[in-house]
Amino acid sequence: MENNRLFPEFPAVETSKWEEVIMADLKGGDYEKKLVWKTLEGFDVKPYYRAEDIKNLDLKPSTKDNNDWDIRQDIYEEDLLTANALACEGVRRGVNSLGFNAKSVKSVEDMKVLLNGIDINKVKINFKDANSYSEIIDLFVAYIKAQGIDGTKVYGSVNFDPYGYALIYGKFCTDLDSVYEKGAYIINTVKANIPNFDVITVNGNIFNNAGASIVQELAYTISSANDYLFNLTEKGIPAHSVGYRMQFAFATGSNYFMEIAKIRAARILWRKIMEQYNPKCETAYDLFISTESSYYNKTIYDPYVNMLRTTTETMSSAIAGADSISVYPFDVTYNTDNEFSTRIANNQQILLKEESYLDKIVDPSAGSYYIENLTYALVNHAWDMFKEIEAKGGFVSAIKEGFIQESIEKTEQIRAKEVATRKTTILGTNQYPNASERMLDKVIDECACNKAEDGEIKTLGCSRLAEAFEDLRMAVEESGKAPKIFLLTYGNLAMRKARASFATNLFGVAGYEIIDNIGFDTPKEGAKAAIDAKADVVVLCSSDDEYVDLVPEAINELKGKVNHIVVAGYPAEQIENFKKMGVTDFIHVKTNALEALTKYNSELL
Repeated sequence: MENNRLFPEFPAVETSKWEEVIMADLKGGDYEKKLVWKTLEGFDVKPYYRAEDIKNLDLKPSTKDNNDWDIRQDIYEEDLLTANALACEGVRRGVNSLGFNAKSVKSVEDMKVLLNGIDINKVKINFKDANSYSEIIDLFVAYIKAQGIDGTKVYGSVNFDPYGYALIYGKFCTDLDSVYEKGAYIINTVKANIPNFDVITVNGNIFNNAGASIVQELAYTISSANDYLFNLTEKGIPAHSVGYRMQFAFATGSNYFMEIAKIRAARILWRKIMEQYNPKCETAYDLFISTESSYYNKTIYDPYVNMLRTTTETMSSAIAGADSISVYPFDVTYNTDNEFSTRIANNQQILLKEESYLDKIVDPSAGSYYIENLTYALVNHAWDMFKEIEAKGGFVSAIKEGFIQESIEKTEQIRAKEVATRKTTILGTNQYPNASERMLDKVIDECACNKAEDGEIKTLGCSRLAEAFEDLRMAVEESGKAPKIFLLTYGNLAMRKARASFATNLFGVAGYEIIDNIGFDTPKEGAKAAIDAKADVVVLCSSDDEYVDLVPEAINELKGKVNHIVVAGYPAEQIENFKKMGVTDFIHVKTNALEALTKYNSELL
């Protein structure tokens, strides 16, 4: 059978021809402003890519021989019996990797309680939290021997990451020389008893949840990994032994294609790092990547949207070839572990694997013009940032100086401003809220992150993008009095509806009571209705041209009876005149919603 091209009768279209059509469609508009994406990561993304855009890229095929991943459930419960029950239920429902909080494990008997009924030859065991990872490994090895289990068939990890610990708690768990001694001890113990266990976990997720860009998350993760590699090899551990037992733990956010590119870029960057150590075994390059849902983008209000977020996040991880995926329950921002949300979280992965077959094709995005370009842009920018950190003496020196923490703070401030001005949309929180939703009485456990004070190390921030808006709305709920926003709609049907919708969306974000109307025949009629409704704020909704008549007539009736008279829109030529008449505010697309609503809360509650 001939290998003919599909549709050979269609002539090839040169890029210049596409560009001509685009420029014609823009009708004089600025190509750069309208079509080129200026990313937070510091590089531009074109509106489209073609085969010629990957021609000069050094495309490296994936080293994985399959795209299967571990369906992991992280259990934060410290009570051993409760944790075991949650784990057994998870395994029964399809989980094949478990993350435990092992702080309560003090003996082999405690380990037996925690792992009772779990076949650790079939289910991976990950110790996510422990008082001492060297002690927990000793207890785990003793448990394996006591149970007569073949240690070579046991897989899992310990979350040994003293650098990450220092960034969270403001200090190293012990002096650095002891840190590396402990790391070497754990690696040697694992190598002799459970050789397929990962020891060094580089927690890139803490950068993500502090508000870092994807380039920063990558650069700081590989920088941290490089410091571990250097210092552990100095302690006599061969580079391949460290590399084989290292994993990267990323948090995956909502930037769908960029997150796919991030994980692919991590493998390329890891190879670049590892090559400098001339490992004796190729397994050193086989980086194990675990991902979990980003906490940074999750919300309390409209929490079921979190299911949509975690679904796309899981897809990004799976398509990119993550080795292990942990999905947060949709109510993680305000609730403790519960059967329903945990089951939904686990089922999201199971559906993507068993029904969407995302595990059947290795690196399915390979060759995509768009994703390959994103991948290599991330590689190049993260590598440049990595070299900048190396010039400062490496990762530890950079966090002691506060350079990494301050760099992330700057990025987080940019992201927060974009949310405040609604340039970035958080569905159900800063845009398109469910005005009737009440969450105050549902919040059981609002914070899932540590907020330690700075010590010898400046701590990383830990927050969520939605928090500032949620605090506004919680304040309204706590007050027991939702301010009344009366929409005085008048004139042009299309304009009054559009501006009423905008005002509804803006004030609804704070949970205010919105009184909408189909439109009034006269400004006086609308003003009287607003007074009768005992409105706290009256929003005039009409066209710019009609505001010339609407504003003075409405204010004549409202002045002295309503304190806040707002115009929806920004009729530039009339602004000063309207202010003199008594208009107190103007709301429009450039309004900083967070600042505006903070002001209204302070005045109305």
